[in-house]
Amino acid sequence: MPSHELDAIDLRIMAALQRDARMSNIEISQAAQLTPPTTLRRRRTLEEMGYILGYRVQLDPKKLGFEVMAFVFVGLASQSDNDIKAFEKAVQLWVPVRECYTLTGETNFLLMCVAKSLLSLQCFIADVVMRTASVQTVKTTFVTHIAKQAPEVPLAQVIA
Repeated sequence: MPSHELDAIDLRIMAALQRDARMSNIEISQAAQLTPPTTLRRRRTLEEMGYILGYRVQLDPKKLGFEVMAFVFVGLASQSDNDIKAFEKAVQLWVPVRECYTLTGETNFLLMCVAKSLLSLQCFIADVVMRTASVQTVKTTFVTHIAKQAPEVPLAQVIA
């Protein structure tokens, strides 16, 4: 794939889309200070190059009945490539797990989970996570309040 060096115009396009991915191409072109055809071409290039991974809507889990959010720290008995890949493959099928991160240190994985109730999350952890091959330790901490949630990339720091 050919390389693409980001410039201030690309950052304006991405900033506009991070603010509101539903913007029309005309609105994005106004924010980027370009013509609509040029904006569309640049946006498609950013998508093809993997800078833009996709477009999502952010839903309120509590309004949809998911009252519990928790972080689950998972330690494996072995850090072999096979065990790590097997665990990562298993996580893909676990509906309560919304995000999964591989970590360094004593814990191998951090799972961000949502559930409709504390009981349903406890059952998931006991019946699924803890029974998964090579899982040695599981620690859970519950979210009581979200003080900040900023999924946007701080684009102002990209080109300095």
